[in-house]
Amino acid sequence: MHARKLRGVLTLLRDDWHTLAELVRLPAVPRRTVQELLAAAEDDLELRDGRYRVRPERVDAWSRAFPAGHDVADPLDALVSRHTDQLRSILADIDAVPSPVAALDHVQATAETALKRALWLDSTYDLTGRRLLCLGDHDLTSLAVCAVNDDVEVTVVDVDERLLEFVDTRARARGWKVRCLHADFRFGLPPTLLESADLVFSDPPYTPEGMALFAARAIETLADPARGRVLLAYGFSDRTPALGLKVQQELQRLGLVFEAVLPAFHRFDGAQAIGSAADLYVCRPTTRRPPAVPRTAIYTHGPQSVESSGPSAEVLDRLSQLAPRPESSPPPKPRAPGWAEPVGRGAASLAMELSADPGPWLLRSVLACVPGRMAALVPNNHPAVSSQRGQQELASLVDSRFRLRFLRSTPDDKHAVVVADQVPAGDLDAGGLVVREVLLRAHGKLGNTWREALITASRGALTKREARERVERFAPDEDDLAVRLIDLPRHRIAALLPAVAASAGVSA
Repeated sequence: MHARKLRGVLTLLRDDWHTLAELVRLPAVPRRTVQELLAAAEDDLELRDGRYRVRPERVDAWSRAFPAGHDVADPLDALVSRHTDQLRSILADIDAVPSPVAALDHVQATAETALKRALWLDSTYDLTGRRLLCLGDHDLTSLAVCAVNDDVEVTVVDVDERLLEFVDTRARARGWKVRCLHADFRFGLPPTLLESADLVFSDPPYTPEGMALFAARAIETLADPARGRVLLAYGFSDRTPALGLKVQQELQRLGLVFEAVLPAFHRFDGAQAIGSAADLYVCRPTTRRPPAVPRTAIYTHGPQSVESSGPSAEVLDRLSQLAPRPESSPPPKPRAPGWAEPVGRGAASLAMELSADPGPWLLRSVLACVPGRMAALVPNNHPAVSSQRGQQELASLVDSRFRLRFLRSTPDDKHAVVVADQVPAGDLDAGGLVVREVLLRAHGKLGNTWREALITASRGALTKREARERVERFAPDEDDLAVRLIDLPRHRIAALLPAVAASAGVSA
């Protein structure tokens, strides 16, 4: 009964040479099933340079034994083939996108899939003037949607700073209405996103924990749950239906109704365990507030996976000892990552356990730190620690607030410790003092904190109106003023801080 998809593999083998990856992806069959099929047909096949085909003398017998079935054409696939200009643009974007991060479960969707998503969204919903939120976007669905309909407002939220810079740069060059913000969904969302979106699209990590977390965050962002929709990519192998059941139970626990499940809608260059394919879940919320999802281990690989055990007690104790503090203060207890609110009010110093940091946690933790001293435990290969360039880039962003020291291979060869000591205000010029005030209030709306920083640095010489006018004159992007500094992508922070410093030097 379930042989039709396998006949697709047999037809491919009969017609031409194909790699194992193609035999998985094109008919959307799990890799293990394809391997079993190849083993069963081994006597009739030949293998050359990693490609398989039926031996020429066996082709006629295969054609008689396994006649090709009637394939129902997908009208969207036909539509994709007619949008050649958009497909070329998406292909070029995918070729240039930052490389996938295995620890974030990145698997690149094909360009055809990105365009198919955009065409389906535009043909199913009236996107003109609507607000689409992409929770994670390594597949560049945001750029594909704008290529199809450039009158939709898109917000991209991701943990990968490289991706945010890439999407932001491409969208700005084309004049598209795409805004990029930074967040790790385990620690919350930028407040400006809450109850803001008409549609949410996401391709989350395919663990039950990851699917539940991303779906819960999606519900929080809908402006009107009765009209909004949450669109999720999810796939599981037909060999492991119990995993699919767990994920669907998690989604239903959040009060999501499945309006539609479109099978094998998404195709990937990878993810062979699930046939390099995933379904499209069209979900309708039935409640405003989903249950809390307190999990932090949501991925299938690396230090943030559900199986990861974290650093040893000895490593954490050494971190506490390395945290700078007044002589009379005891060593601080290591804190878990998170920056939704300022961290460490009333504490003499901080110790932050960031051993699972995929890259951006360190900067966000420094920005969220209230005390004037901290130590952070990070992986020894952390991008801001493992090279001189990375160290200089991080230090330059916060040098009006902290002096940083980078202790490689400390406390062991798997970890490093970054020590931060507050810079005395007397060491700073007027521009540095304004930047310092903005960094100290990273959780405030940027337009307000910048204005107040100018007034504070001028010792009251500037009025609120005068300070506001300076902010508006020097802001690189007016939209950034309505956002918290800590929610801006790193490249936007790097562009912003020199403008903040320059605004202090204008004569009244």
